[in-house]
Amino acid sequence: MPAVDALVCFALYAANRTTTQAYRVLLEPWNLTYPQYIALVTLWGDGDQTVKSLGEALQLDSGTLSPMLARMEAAGYIERTRRSDDERVVSVSLTPRGAGLREELSHVPRCIAAGAGLSDADSARELIDALHQLTEAMKDLRDHPDTVLSAVGAPRRSS
Repeated sequence: MPAVDALVCFALYAANRTTTQAYRVLLEPWNLTYPQYIALVTLWGDGDQTVKSLGEALQLDSGTLSPMLARMEAAGYIERTRRSDDERVVSVSLTPRGAGLREELSHVPRCIAAGAGLSDADSARELIDALHQLTEAMKDLRDHPDTVLSAVGAPRRSS
């Protein structure tokens, strides 16, 4: 067994990478990437968004988000418009074609859940809750490393 197989970080990395590859296979017939898919999911579920709020929801910076939205607009899935009350703000909305993809892609979450061995909504909810908890804990570590370093008795290096 390779040494990395004993690391939590590598198990998370491998699971994330493989999950993204599974999404790629499922979304390829629609020429969609995973980030484009989650943008659509956000718009289907939460309605129109500003570019800023969509970027925050997807945890994507504007350098990644803007070209992705341009490709989605060129494909006819979304429309971007400047708000009349503040032209600095760009709204993103689904076109009829983008809205129609919701039904066409409704199988994707079920395929991912089945592939992950999640037999029912409760097991999916448990995994989602555990991953959210992990995300919050890692944000806390990122934002307050000294607290964790101290708790585990790790040496601190000065920069």
